[in-house]
Amino acid sequence: MARQTLKFVDIPKQMPEKRPAEQRREDFNEIYGVFDPDHGREQAGRCSQCGVPFCQVHCPLHNNIPDWLMLTAEGRMEEAYEMAASTNNMPEVCGRICPQDRLCEGNCVIEQSGHGTVTIGAVETYITETAWDNDWVKPAKPPRERDESVGIIGAGPAGMAAAEQLRRKGYQVHVYDRYDRVGGLMIYGIPNFKLEKYVVERRARLLYDSGVHFHLNFEVGEDATLAQLRSWHDAVLIATGVYKARDVKVPGVGLGGVQKALDFLTTENRRDLGDPVPRFEDGSLNAQGKNVVVIGGGDTAMDCVRTSVRQGAKSVRCLYRRDRRNMPGSQREVANAEEEGVEFVWQAAPYAFLGDDSVNSVRAQRVHLGVPDASGRQTPQVVSGSEYDVPADLVIKALGFDPEDLPTLFNAPELKTTRRGTVHVDFRSMMTNLDGVFAAGDIARGASLVVWAIRDGRDVAEEIHGYIQTRARETTGAEAMAAE
Repeated sequence: MARQTLKFVDIPKQMPEKRPAEQRREDFNEIYGVFDPDHGREQAGRCSQCGVPFCQVHCPLHNNIPDWLMLTAEGRMEEAYEMAASTNNMPEVCGRICPQDRLCEGNCVIEQSGHGTVTIGAVETYITETAWDNDWVKPAKPPRERDESVGIIGAGPAGMAAAEQLRRKGYQVHVYDRYDRVGGLMIYGIPNFKLEKYVVERRARLLYDSGVHFHLNFEVGEDATLAQLRSWHDAVLIATGVYKARDVKVPGVGLGGVQKALDFLTTENRRDLGDPVPRFEDGSLNAQGKNVVVIGGGDTAMDCVRTSVRQGAKSVRCLYRRDRRNMPGSQREVANAEEEGVEFVWQAAPYAFLGDDSVNSVRAQRVHLGVPDASGRQTPQVVSGSEYDVPADLVIKALGFDPEDLPTLFNAPELKTTRRGTVHVDFRSMMTNLDGVFAAGDIARGASLVVWAIRDGRDVAEEIHGYIQTRARETTGAEAMAAE
């Protein structure tokens, strides 16, 4: 067979078909299609198969990207899926929502040489959708069942990844979550136009079919304490994510119409899922006909502005205190938002929210960017006397998330946390200060990406397995000594 890769010189970069902005403003469907077989193979064949695969190095999961690109280029799709799934429990999710421009694609060698990156995320989606279409995706079936059980608190990406990995080893896995569906923020936080819910729901069904037990609408601390979970299971994993919204301390923050990003996004996602949503019906979390101002510059802010457009907002502005280059969110998402009619107000920070009972405008201040801080981004400095007003009937605060107070929520004051509120873990073992209790994902590392949560879930599953096996050997050894 002739070599099917190294074609980046002759074949230009191409993304799957992207729906026009005018069309996608009218619904919540995903904006990109999936490659057909010819274009999927062609785009995978652009890979240079470089000696040092920087795409793989900069992927949190260290996916074997060049290998599954080569297999795709050669039309060996089932093998390509097996390769992709060997390091990633949800490749179709990562293909859709990972900020590839900051990770794998942003570090692609041919991107640096000026030929345009390999469209890694789109090919990853194509591989996995092909696998689902051909029934190659199977539930985990362990070679033997173990008696030991593991309790997982949280059914988000970290908890789901850990559950699958532990189930593959034969453990009895029980997942406890306070929400009514599996998926965490992938269900309730990320809009459909980035990740349609069937993508997450079929992964959840796969875990059900593999024998994972889900206990939904279950509040740890109310329905059971952490101590009780520890008594029920041989190990417990805390994978709750972080849900406490960061706030902005300015006058008027308590006015009507000043809302939290997650409340806004959850309302729309529940509406799309067919749930009753009174706060949408009464208009408090509905952008239709309103001047919307979103405060923040991350991916959550991008989700809010683009959701507002689809709800029929009169105008949508995003206020961000730094410039475009220093923005933490995906540049691809910024471009999509601009195409859909969002106005970005760079180097602007809220000074006050104005109004009587409800907000009617945001008083903003202009910001000057100073020297870079420890993260490498320039430090924002408010310009004195630069205030101006921006019309606003709905203000959405998208400033990031912090951990909730888990020791109080779980009725477990003995659980140690860090100064940031994250659960304190030994990062070598991923165990907390409580024996047999582990933590992974955002609740241990702080607010981060879905791909990092999957990575942590996979890693902690190995640590839990090692812990349980060590305890079993110690027990067996002690029993043998006692028998002597």
